[in-house]
Amino acid sequence: MATPITILADSSVNLQNPIIPEPSELIIGLVAFVILFSCLAKFLLPNIRRLLVERTEAIEGGLQKAEIAQQEAEQIKADFTAKLAESRHEAAEVRAKAQADGAALVEAARAEGVKQRETILANGQAQLDADRLSAIGVLKADLGKLAVDLADKIVGERVADAAVQGRVIDRFLDELDAKFAAEQAV
Repeated sequence: MATPITILADSSVNLQNPIIPEPSELIIGLVAFVILFSCLAKFLLPNIRRLLVERTEAIEGGLQKAEIAQQEAEQIKADFTAKLAESRHEAAEVRAKAQADGAALVEAARAEGVKQRETILANGQAQLDADRLSAIGVLKADLGKLAVDLADKIVGERVADAAVQGRVIDRFLDELDAKFAAEQAV
């Protein structure tokens, strides 16, 4: 059995550096590496590059789509916010107009009620004046007749003259009006 010491001691054994390969192995390894590298460069690397380019494009496309979707969402949100603000403004205008219309209707109804009240009061006052004048005429006639009858009883004879009867009635009514006015003043 050969031990390392015996191998070193034996000068017949060709001692070679174990780190440096033999030239035939080096040439075979180099040829195999070139063949393998050229096969990889010709067949496998283009597919890998194509796959990497497709993935990069897909990722960038996805990012662009996401950015576009984000911008669209922001635009939709801005449009919605603007429409909401516009709707609130329109609602406020409608409420203000409705309040103004309601106030105008109330004022118109109030004015119409005042006008009707004034008309009713004027008609009632006119009717009262007419009834008062009619009542005064009827009362004067009745009071005149009673005054003439009373005067006839006091005097003892019948006053036949209509002019005298009219003066007697007027004087009697004037005296009654004066008494009534004096009582009202107190």
